[in-house]
Amino acid sequence: MHPSLFLAALCLGITTAAPQPDQSLDAHWSRWKAAHGKLYDENEEGWRRAVWAKNMKMIERHNQEYSQGKHSFTMAMNAFGDLTSEEFRQVMNGLKIQTRKEGNVFQAPPFAETPSSVDWREKGYVTPVKDQGLCGSCWAFSAAGALEGQMFRKTSKLVSLSEQNLVDCSWSQGNEGCRGGLMDYAFQYVKDNGGLDSEESYPYCAQDGSCKYKPEQSVANDTGFTDIHQDEESLMVAVATVGPISAAIDASLDSFQFYHKGIYYDPNCSSEDLDHGILVVGYDSQGEEPENQKYWIVKNSWGTDWGMQGYILMAKDRDNHCGIATSASFPTV
Repeated sequence: MHPSLFLAALCLGITTAAPQPDQSLDAHWSRWKAAHGKLYDENEEGWRRAVWAKNMKMIERHNQEYSQGKHSFTMAMNAFGDLTSEEFRQVMNGLKIQTRKEGNVFQAPPFAETPSSVDWREKGYVTPVKDQGLCGSCWAFSAAGALEGQMFRKTSKLVSLSEQNLVDCSWSQGNEGCRGGLMDYAFQYVKDNGGLDSEESYPYCAQDGSCKYKPEQSVANDTGFTDIHQDEESLMVAVATVGPISAAIDASLDSFQFYHKGIYYDPNCSSEDLDHGILVVGYDSQGEEPENQKYWIVKNSWGTDWGMQGYILMAKDRDNHCGIATSASFPTV
């Protein structure tokens, strides 16, 4: 997670003899570098290209298997193509799961209706997809997204909230900026602090900084947070009755790094080893046979070039796939 780890990984690459590149990929490599603004020095380029080419082959193999009906989702090359999976996890997945603080536990409202599908984007609860950059601040984006939804519910105004405010200022609650954190700690900070600034007044810069919170710029507040029972039924009721919900998942697999579209199901995904904070904004199903076709609608914080314009459909009701119900919560306002 720490930038020095990332730099160390880059430096290691310089001393590794790169294999001879496949020349048939030359044009594709050049286009990819240009599209993502990648610049390397001479020593690094060969090694980075080798990582990228290996990822390309893996993606092509997966998509070939998809066409044979072996997978429910496709993969695609994206901005993370020159990162090994280890580097990717260090840089992008910044969730620190510690013992959860005792928050309130979610109780479903009596006679709560849980419709067959919910999408809070259609109701105005969800801001556009954001990009955390090379900083392990997923927890801040997840927390801000949940609070944005609850503030909209309360005020009917959708205001983008400052993740940088959380990154810079919530250390005493247990968060560690770009080195990771937890959504509940972010909600606790907002309560302790008495507010959170807007994105506009405290813009995101993808690195740790000194706290610049200004009370007069505060546009949101909470009274604490509520944790959800660790099962998908409880998560579904919470999503249906409360709004977008913060959740933690295992996002460590190559298949997640290069997810493109479809319902994400990977048997290697853990329901216990969680490393990434996301926002569940709804759920639905597809096809005539809804079994194994149910999915959670998940907003990620890796920009709109990743996945389905920044979203992923994650398998629902398949044994808590990727741990989506293991550590879910929302702020109370």
